[in-house]
Amino acid sequence: MTVSVREIYVSSEPDSSYFLRLDWRGQDLGSGFQLLLTDGQDAWRGDVSESAVCEEAEELEMQTERYIQDLQQALTETQSSVTYSFTLTPSPPNHSSTVTLAYEKVQKDISFRLGSVLLKAVPEPVEAVRELLIHSLQRGNTLEHHNQKLEDENQRLRREQQRITAELKRYAGGKEALEAELYSRFVLVLNEKKAKIRSLQETVTHLQETSSEGQKKGGSEKSERTAGQEEDDYGGSTDEEPEEAHATAASTSSTRERSTASPLDDSLKDITDVAPSRKRRFRNLGAPNPSSSQRKRADPPAGSSKQQQTPPQRSTDAAAAISAEEDLFDDF
Repeated sequence: MTVSVREIYVSSEPDSSYFLRLDWRGQDLGSGFQLLLTDGQDAWRGDVSESAVCEEAEELEMQTERYIQDLQQALTETQSSVTYSFTLTPSPPNHSSTVTLAYEKVQKDISFRLGSVLLKAVPEPVEAVRELLIHSLQRGNTLEHHNQKLEDENQRLRREQQRITAELKRYAGGKEALEAELYSRFVLVLNEKKAKIRSLQETVTHLQETSSEGQKKGGSEKSERTAGQEEDDYGGSTDEEPEEAHATAASTSSTRERSTASPLDDSLKDITDVAPSRKRRFRNLGAPNPSSSQRKRADPPAGSSKQQQTPPQRSTDAAAAISAEEDLFDDF
């Protein structure tokens, strides 16, 4: 059974106060409850059944759960923003008579009646008051013990909080030191990486410049080599021309000398000689060595086919002239 005690004031007697004790079974007042009202000298007791609670809720056109909640707040003095008032009839009550206790709900200057209960006088009010005092003392002791437990728990929690706070401060200090160390290491590593990147960039730039210069030099050398080859090709042909021309001129002059040196003059100089000897001499003079002439023709470089073909023709003409002279001497 749950017991609740509170002090109430009656509107008709503002200077006097009463103590109201409420007993009920179950979770709430829906299953019925019992009231005890006393002013310290006299006492009145009454019961409210479950059916009476349901009738009051239907009369007020309220939900039963909502009505039971308001009724419990009014009789147990639960902290609420709503004000409740009590009326006692007759007032002042007679210690041996029956009284009616009514309770109302006041909200925004509007009050409506929650219910009422009929209380009968207790034959031995001293015993009822004594039970009320005993319950109040027990309730006070229970609350005091509970308060002490809460205080001890509060102290323990406070010490735990202080310990946790100290641990957090220590961890925060270690965290800051670790962050500073890690940051310094990070800066060191970052600077090293930056320096390495700079050196790599400089190396890449140097290699690019070197490769570009090499390409430029290679291109210039290639162009010079090509120009040199062209000059060699054209220059070689022009340089060889004078030699070939010189050789051709020499061969031509020798042929001309042979052709102009008439065998008649020689025959005139050698006129005292006998004819057969002259004939043999002219034969020796007119028959040039073909191997030596061929070697002379092969010595010049193969520069011009035209120049190589010209000497054989001239030598043929010279041979024809010599043969004609021989024929002339034969006639002589």
